[in-house]
Amino acid sequence: MHIGLYFGSFNPVHTGHLIIAKHVLNNTTLKQVWCVVSPHNPLKKSSSLLNEYHRLHLVQCAIEGENDLKASNIEFHLTKPSYTIDTLTHLKEKHPEHEFSVIMGSDSYCNIDKWKNYKTLLRDYQLYIYKRPGFEITDVNEVNVKILDAPLLEISSTLIRELIKKGKSIRYLVPDAVKEEIERNHYYR
Repeated sequence: MHIGLYFGSFNPVHTGHLIIAKHVLNNTTLKQVWCVVSPHNPLKKSSSLLNEYHRLHLVQCAIEGENDLKASNIEFHLTKPSYTIDTLTHLKEKHPEHEFSVIMGSDSYCNIDKWKNYKTLLRDYQLYIYKRPGFEITDVNEVNVKILDAPLLEISSTLIRELIKKGKSIRYLVPDAVKEEIERNHYYR
């Protein structure tokens, strides 16, 4: 099966993440998208991260009933910080029956030269890049890179965390099940 790996902190998962995942499924040969919850992105500060198991649970709540979406905790069991190439190598060994591709925003792609073994990643794996405002990609010389015109939404996990801290509504920014879990457990206060 052809599986797209959508890596992220998902801190918290929001409607924008889910729209991107579905858009990629609808416009590529991918059969499933695995939302890979990263315990710690080596290029981001971890101080504002909700516990990884809570973030995984929120992703599971968000995609409940979706057969073509899966929440993955694969990086919880790997050396930290998590590097995409190491996760891909592990998954390829563990699941040789699947073909894995990577889904990322143009903001991440613009920093790909800072990633561990990025040349191997570009050579050996298909990358599906969705455009993000302010991070234009004009010249792609890589064979395995496909640019997608995904819907652009001005929703971010940072915005959601700020709204929660201010006691404002996050309705429609996150799935109802995620909103309920965040409120019940007092996350991001």
